[in-house]
Amino acid sequence: MRRLVSCLLASVTLASVTLASVTLAAATSVMAQAVPTAVVELPALERASEVLFWSQDQREAGFRAMDRIVPHRAIAAGGTAHPLPQGEPLAIDADRFILEEKVAGLLVLQDGKVRLERYGLGFGPEGRWTSFSVAKSLTSTLVGAAIRDGFIESLETPIMQYLPELSGSAYDGVTVRQLLTMTSGADWNEDYTDPNADVARFFEPHETGGMDPTLHYMRQLKRAAEPGTRWHYSTGETNLVGVLVSRATGKTLSGYLSEKLWHPYGMEQDAGWMIDAVGQEASGCCVMASLRDWGRVGQFVLGGGKIGDTAILPEGWLAQATTKQADYGEAGKGYGLQWWTNDDGRFSANGIFGQSINIDPERKTVIVILSAWPTATGRSPAREAFLKQVAEALD
Repeated sequence: MRRLVSCLLASVTLASVTLASVTLAAATSVMAQAVPTAVVELPALERASEVLFWSQDQREAGFRAMDRIVPHRAIAAGGTAHPLPQGEPLAIDADRFILEEKVAGLLVLQDGKVRLERYGLGFGPEGRWTSFSVAKSLTSTLVGAAIRDGFIESLETPIMQYLPELSGSAYDGVTVRQLLTMTSGADWNEDYTDPNADVARFFEPHETGGMDPTLHYMRQLKRAAEPGTRWHYSTGETNLVGVLVSRATGKTLSGYLSEKLWHPYGMEQDAGWMIDAVGQEASGCCVMASLRDWGRVGQFVLGGGKIGDTAILPEGWLAQATTKQADYGEAGKGYGLQWWTNDDGRFSANGIFGQSINIDPERKTVIVILSAWPTATGRSPAREAFLKQVAEALD
């Protein structure tokens, strides 16, 4: 399974900013203050893909400072934070997991109460950590909100209604649903080891003739399969979804996310969303938020997408979004509407270098893990074992 994201790629042409000195710190426990141990100077990003080859120190420093490296647009929070009361401490030893998995933040909520909250890598409760591909699930949620608000007709609406520049391309006949499930049939190379892959070239500066750069690149792709017949991971398509939502609503994604979720639900801190060279949010990647606010995102979804008694999403939206809509060939798992699904009812939002929001409706739990893995992708048996350990402790 490829839980991949193009992450920083969208803003590199604007981001020759060097983070001159970022302080690292030793691992910390809940609410402890970080103790400086080293200073790391992050290089300017001449190519977007360079972030994939940062040293471990640069990852640990940079992932909590991305808004100082590449441009972000603010997502305004509300005045009163949604409460996360302290629950009974979870009887589990997380120290080894935190150290070995390079965990910056770990939060376990059950019934909306904090059962476990830990920090490491010099990160703390006041900091914000980049989401990488976890942002895809937020983008999907904004599609649901836009359908309920009447800005987008339905999941079955052809995307050409909102993105006519794609006419005559591989996206002819593709629906909103097929974009969200990554079954458009358009060819796309998301190999991060290949400097000529689409995911690497997508955000390179190029002449667009005044067209939005995302649309200009995506309209050149070839069709590899008929729409709806093949699942194929494509961060470019989530960026297309973001352009579609902005077009349909007439709002920035950051503004719409603040309006529908961040402000009314009561996020504790303003967040930030990375923008590209024309000011469009890179909707497949890179929202910066605190550990607790990521927990609140999970709690919002676990609670049915409501704020108080007000539904933000169409009836039945989350049932579709968080259950298998496409099969990518791994037994017991699937892909929903920009959520990774399990046949047992659990689902998650995932990002490279070990970011995840894991939601278990049966146990009424949200588990957020923010990390700086040494590699961008891959399966982590240690994480799977830890999630199982948490479930057993909760049971």
